[in-house]
Amino acid sequence: MGLFKQMKDMKEAVAAAPGLIEQSQQMANSAQINQAQMMAQQQAVMAEAQAHQQAAAGNLQAQPGGLDAIAGVSLQQYAVIVKAIAPLNYDQSALPGIAASHGIDGASWQQAHDGWNARIQGEPAVAKAFSDVYRGRSEPWVSSRTSRSSATRARRSTMPRRR
Repeated sequence: MGLFKQMKDMKEAVAAAPGLIEQSQQMANSAQINQAQMMAQQQAVMAEAQAHQQAAAGNLQAQPGGLDAIAGVSLQQYAVIVKAIAPLNYDQSALPGIAASHGIDGASWQQAHDGWNARIQGEPAVAKAFSDVYRGRSEPWVSSRTSRSSATRARRSTMPRRR
């Protein structure tokens, strides 16, 4: 009887083979779909990382008007005033007084402060330009053909001389 049982088991295995093959093909197709989705996700992450690297490298351009003065306060003036509170333990309440010492009235300062904060938070190129000016690494208002030293000389020539 062992021989007939074995033949019966073999017959059942052969009958089940097409279903197993179909099931394995479905699993292979599913694996391919999952692999394609993972590749797409990886490419998206890589593209985002590349965008961040370009931002860090300074390859971003500000939107037209993104570096224009707000209420008469340029990005450079804003950075100078904001940086001035560092020795005051970053006391925000000192900002209007510091702005006034730079010839900026309270209403204009508030408008400029709110506007520059919004631009810095909303536009990576403006944030980078602010960071560069704040750290003294760049003068974005100077054209790429003008050297930093000639820009400094130009500013000094317009400043009143001390006697």
